[in-house]
Amino acid sequence: MVGGGGIPVGVEMKEPRRTEAKSPGAKSPGKAGAGKGRAKKLPSPKSGSGPKGGNGGARGAGNQGDFQDPHHIASRATRLEAAIGREVRGFRHQLGMTVTQLAQSANMSAGMLSKIENGQTSPSLATLTELSRALQVPVTAFFRKFEEERSATFVKAGKGLPIERRGTRAGHQYQLLGHSFSRLLAVEPYLITLSKDSDVFPIFQHEGVEFLFMLEGEVGYRHGDKTYLLQPGDSLYFDADVPHGPEDLRKLPARYLSVICYTRSQE
Repeated sequence: MVGGGGIPVGVEMKEPRRTEAKSPGAKSPGKAGAGKGRAKKLPSPKSGSGPKGGNGGARGAGNQGDFQDPHHIASRATRLEAAIGREVRGFRHQLGMTVTQLAQSANMSAGMLSKIENGQTSPSLATLTELSRALQVPVTAFFRKFEEERSATFVKAGKGLPIERRGTRAGHQYQLLGHSFSRLLAVEPYLITLSKDSDVFPIFQHEGVEFLFMLEGEVGYRHGDKTYLLQPGDSLYFDADVPHGPEDLRKLPARYLSVICYTRSQE
């Protein structure tokens, strides 16, 4: 069949399609329409996403859970779950039991026990009873650490508690600035003052570790076979079971902070 002007109708219809196929990136009207249809069905962006964020923003939000927020304050319930979990794990280790062994003895799955020990779930009273039976401890033992008093020590300037120590007879003045409440770890912060009446005393020796921070004056402080010149702002951290102490009083008066830390003996 021939249309107006002597041009076949079939050729007239096919020619535009051949031209469109040669154009880079061109799509057929049908496909373009389908593409537009899909674009209309896309969900609206959720909170936190945007042109710059995209899928990367979503992944970044997910990864935030891998890091601890230093400003996060756990709720009382969360702290209780964590305290119970630590106690359960501690009692299990004392008995030399594996997670599987304790789970079987307490009639629960190993997965549930793992969640309890990691503070990820709040165990029921029935569950705690089963655990106390398997661990041979009273139920109240799981709450002891949580119920321990958490306190602080505040000392006004110049109001530290005078303490006598080995260096007192050498003219060293000690002011205790606080003490720890833990039954396992002892921390003793002192403000030490050396005056013209003080004498050298490089033979201190005790358990734990010690940290010094120089506030005023200059002191040559010996630790083992080395002597360190301490000036204001300098610090020294060392194992305290090695003989140590001020060996050269260069500029007096001298004042420095001394923090001694050691584990308490288990009885």
